[in-house]
Amino acid sequence: MLTVLVVDDSALMRRRIADLLVEAGFRVETAATGEEALARLPEVDPDVVTLDITMPGMDGLTCLARIMVEHPKPVVMVSALTGAGAGETLEALRLGAVEAVQKPAAGSIGRIGEELVETVRAAASSRPRRVHGLRERLRLARARIVGEDFVAPAPPAPPSVAVDGEVEGVVLVGVSTGGPSTLEDILPLLPAGFPWPVVVAQHMPVAFTATLARRLDEMCALSVVEVERATVLEPGMICIARGGADVELARRGGRLQAVCVPASPDKPWHPNADRLVTSAMRLLPPDRLVGVLLTGMGNDGAASMAELHARGGRTVAESEDSAVVFGMPQDLIRRGGAGVVLPSDRIAGQLTRWLSPAVRRAGPAPGRKD
Repeated sequence: MLTVLVVDDSALMRRRIADLLVEAGFRVETAATGEEALARLPEVDPDVVTLDITMPGMDGLTCLARIMVEHPKPVVMVSALTGAGAGETLEALRLGAVEAVQKPAAGSIGRIGEELVETVRAAASSRPRRVHGLRERLRLARARIVGEDFVAPAPPAPPSVAVDGEVEGVVLVGVSTGGPSTLEDILPLLPAGFPWPVVVAQHMPVAFTATLARRLDEMCALSVVEVERATVLEPGMICIARGGADVELARRGGRLQAVCVPASPDKPWHPNADRLVTSAMRLLPPDRLVGVLLTGMGNDGAASMAELHARGGRTVAESEDSAVVFGMPQDLIRRGGAGVVLPSDRIAGQLTRWLSPAVRRAGPAPGRKD
């Protein structure tokens, strides 16, 4: 039986979360403060910790950082998931939390309770990440890109020029649980001269994607924007799909655009990676698309990227070595749809080898804008 340590200063919330988890078959222990949680960790040795972000005394972020350093465990942050708390929630994910879920309020357990149970169950099989600081991670990743051979030989690079007034090709990224920190392993390492736009479908509520885009924009040499309206794709840009909706590629006025569309009721995850890749395959030939499937529970993106691979497109699956939750990339691998399997800190280098050999010879660009 899996054990969960529920940490929340509200007795009502501790009981509500504990009841949900016990009913789902978990063994549950509780703590009322961050200090109590840290003291109980060695004794309880939980498989998962659920942690409130806002607590008196030691707040959730401080407690999370201590857990990841002293007793690394899969941690699920429990938050109101509002725009006001978006920065704190994303910081928690950057610090190593597996996922953030909404607090189950009185009278609204339903879907929220199901999501909490599903997330905790997935977190129990996830890989906790020790975070050594963004600067150090970028330094190590750059060293690997410069100093190591990559798994796949680089195919001939396509010309980095526009075709018929549009970008030459597009990189399509699907990612879910553990995504924000994994994206930080990849996107800041794409050099300033990277020739294709990147469109990212990160499963995330609407309150967080604008903050995620702003944070990545500060870290990346490329421009990062949230797709809140039709956005013309240009070389050297990264588009983060708006949360709570889906994103598709469309051609308008002869130009490729990323378009925010209502979430499909037939899809359980949003923004949906399969929908993004399928729309791209309707508009561009396979050799002008690259699919990248990263950490996440479930199988979103696996079917469409396997089809892209079968048609001759290039695909990358994140390896189990770095994936917080191996579900999505594992499903792509099982379908035979992964052209390359790499840990997250080597994916940017592979994309650069495929698409931008001149930039690669010049060496990696600084990871931050001047």
